[in-house]
Amino acid sequence: MKRAIYPGSFDPITLGHLDVIERALRLFDEVIVAAAPSEGKQPLFTVTERIELIQASLPGEDRLKVKQLDGLLVDFVKAEEAQVVIRGLRAVSDFEFEFQMALMNRRLAPEVETIFLMPKEDYSYISSRIVKEVARLGGDISGVVSAPVSEALRQKMEEGPTP
Repeated sequence: MKRAIYPGSFDPITLGHLDVIERALRLFDEVIVAAAPSEGKQPLFTVTERIELIQASLPGEDRLKVKQLDGLLVDFVKAEEAQVVIRGLRAVSDFEFEFQMALMNRRLAPEVETIFLMPKEDYSYISSRIVKEVARLGGDISGVVSAPVSEALRQKMEEGPTP
């Protein structure tokens, strides 16, 4: 079985992320979306909430698993018996960082390959950071996130900042 890991913070998951997942599912028998805590980014959603939103955004896909990523990605990949790491590239500006990460992962685990997938052009400008900002300012995010994510963002914005 060919298994791939798609890691990220997914705070929140966007239609661009979902497009990459759907592309990966065409290439692999199973895809594990690995949601990282990313405390340094001050996430809006907890890891548990992000996992639930990912699952709600792709219901009924039995070849998709969603798990929390703790520690080194290459250790997670090995533990899950995967062969590939999927990374999304929206723009050329993403490439330098992703390239450095792929080379470090290759150094740590030469048997793990990294594959870069580009989302559909319609989603190439979307980032979780921009989605959160538009939602904070009351803008329409319905065309850039799934319905469950749109609703969760609406609720978070009504709650206001957490203390």
